[in-house]
Amino acid sequence: MESTLPLTPAVRRLLLISGVLAFAGAFYSDMAVLSNSRDPFGAPAIWLPCLVTGPLAGLAVLERPWSPSLGKRVAVVVIVSLALTLWDVFQSAGGRTAWGVQETCGLLFLIVCTTARPEQPTTAATWAFVLGVAALLLPLRVAQHWPEIIATGYIMTVAVAISISIGCAIRALEARKERTAREVRQSERLALARELHDLIAHHMTGVIVQANAALTIHTAAPDKVGPILRNIVDASTETLESTRRLVRVLREDHHMALRPGELLTELAELVAAYSAASAHGDSTARLEVTAAARTAHLSGEVEISLFRLVQEALTNVRRHAPGACTTVHLDAEPQWVRVTVTNTSPAPGATRPIGGHGGYGLLGLRERVEALDGTMHAGGLPGGGWQLQAALPLVTPAVS
Repeated sequence: MESTLPLTPAVRRLLLISGVLAFAGAFYSDMAVLSNSRDPFGAPAIWLPCLVTGPLAGLAVLERPWSPSLGKRVAVVVIVSLALTLWDVFQSAGGRTAWGVQETCGLLFLIVCTTARPEQPTTAATWAFVLGVAALLLPLRVAQHWPEIIATGYIMTVAVAISISIGCAIRALEARKERTAREVRQSERLALARELHDLIAHHMTGVIVQANAALTIHTAAPDKVGPILRNIVDASTETLESTRRLVRVLREDHHMALRPGELLTELAELVAAYSAASAHGDSTARLEVTAAARTAHLSGEVEISLFRLVQEALTNVRRHAPGACTTVHLDAEPQWVRVTVTNTSPAPGATRPIGGHGGYGLLGLRERVEALDGTMHAGGLPGGGWQLQAALPLVTPAVS
C-alpha cells in the first residue's frame, strides 16, 4: 500500500494484511483460470490479464522510493486495462474468456489510495473516476448477454462504491487528525503562554522592584545595595529554574503539579518570599489556612491552579498596589476549595514599578479555573483595595 497515505498504524496494518490476502487469493484464481484453459497461451485474452495487467495493477498499488508518481501509475494501469477491455470486446467471437481478478483487486485498491490521499479533492475525484470506469468495464470481457452484464456490473458497482467509501473514511480520519493536531497545538501555545506568565512574571516583577529600590538608595545607603543585589541574583536564579521546570513539564505527556502534595508548603514559601522581597519591608502578606483546607484531598490540577492563583494575585498586588497589606485565605467545603486574596489600598506616595501595567494574567487564571468547572471573581472593594476569589471543585472533571 501507499506509504504516504494518511493512515494510523492500526489502519495501515489492517489494509496491509487485507491487501496481501486479497492479492494472494487473486493470484491463485488467475493461475487456476490459466491452468484450466485448454490452450492458455493460444489466446492473448486469457494470459494477458493473468500475467500482464494483473501484476501491473498490483505493482501500481505499492509505493517505493523509486516508484513513479501515483498519477503516472494510475494513468498506465487505466490505459492498459481499458485497451485490453476494448480489444476483448471487439475481437473475434470466443476470445473473451478471462476477467483478471488481480487486475480487479489492483483497480479497487488504487481507488482507495487515490481517494484517501490528501491531495486536492478535484485531483482525487478525477483519479477515482477513471479507475472506477476501468473497473466497471471489466465485466464486458466475459459477459456475453445483457443479464450477465447487468449482474456483474452491479457487483462491480458495489465493489467500487465500497472502495470509494473506504478511501473517503480514511480521508475523513486524516482531516479529523489534522484538526485535532491544530487544536492541541493551539492549546499547548495557550498553556505555554499561561505558564510563562505565571512562572516568570512573578519573579521578574520582584527583580524590577528590587532594582528600582537599589537605584533609589545607592547614593544614600550604599551598604544596603549589596543585599538587594543578592536578592536579585536569587530571584533571577529562581526564574531560570522555573523556566527549566516549565520546559521539562511541557515535554512530558502527562504532568501534574510541579510539587504535588506540598501546596501548603509552597504557598507559605511564596507568601514569605513576597514579604521578604518588598523594597522597604512595607508590603506584607500573611497566609490563613483553615483546618478543613489542611485535611482536604486536592488533585494535582487543583493544587497547581491554586498556587498559580495566589502567585498571580501577589504579583498583581506588587505591580498595582505597592505597600499594600495582603491576606491569603484558604478554606475547604465538602465539595469545594476556596481561595481569597485580599489587599488593601496602596501605600500613600508609593510608586508603581516599571512594567506594572495589566496583562493576560487574570485571563489565564480564568481559563484555568473554568477548565476545572470552577468559578472566579476579581474586583475592587468598597473601602479601597482589591479582592480575588476563586472556588474549585475537590473532584476535577474528567477529560474526554
